[in-house]
Amino acid sequence: MLLFSVLTAAVAPGVSLLTYLYLKDRYDAEPIHMVVRMFLLGVLIVVPIVVIQRGMQLWLGDNQPMLFSFVESAGIEEFLKWFVLYHMIYNHTEFDEPYDGIVYAASISLGFATLENVLYAIFSPATFGTLLMRALLPVSGHALFGVMMGYYVGKAKFATASKRNIYLTISLCLPLLLHGTYDYIMISFKTNWIYVIIPFMVALWVWGLRKMNRANSRSPFRFISREDEVKL
Repeated sequence: MLLFSVLTAAVAPGVSLLTYLYLKDRYDAEPIHMVVRMFLLGVLIVVPIVVIQRGMQLWLGDNQPMLFSFVESAGIEEFLKWFVLYHMIYNHTEFDEPYDGIVYAASISLGFATLENVLYAIFSPATFGTLLMRALLPVSGHALFGVMMGYYVGKAKFATASKRNIYLTISLCLPLLLHGTYDYIMISFKTNWIYVIIPFMVALWVWGLRKMNRANSRSPFRFISREDEVKL
């Protein structure tokens, strides 16, 4: 019973955040099975990420905060998330409005974050306080990195050919830089990290919400009534 409670507490933040982001799609909600598929792909990429990260640590070491934060951690994780997003969903017919990029990128990110949280709960001393802190920081962080990635993938999907590669590059580099900065703060500030990470996360949430609103505002379905959507 205790294990079940711990696992439920570990899974709940990722599922709740994904539900929130899914419901923020104002005009043309994505099929549930597609969102679940991307979430499960996010779960599955934990294995190759762990293997690659372990190999990188054996090769480069893990005692250099900048290298660890931006290459071994954020670099590998965000690249594989982006790789799955681009190759599995970018050209899919269900990707038909800019906000879809946010939904699918966040699904992959939160799938990864949820399994990471479950493994932490199983193999580390997990209390309600530590799981709550992980929900507020790393899990929501992964969600917001996914929002940034998805926003620019959505822009690339509907941009002119001349701007497409620029937006795709930003969709990989921006979440990588944000994720690396998050990791660097957590590693480098040994005692007063909370005074740095809280403003960082608040700013990230404000920025992420603005990106979500902008993506919704560019939906081609925003001028179509619900009745017309059903007829279509």
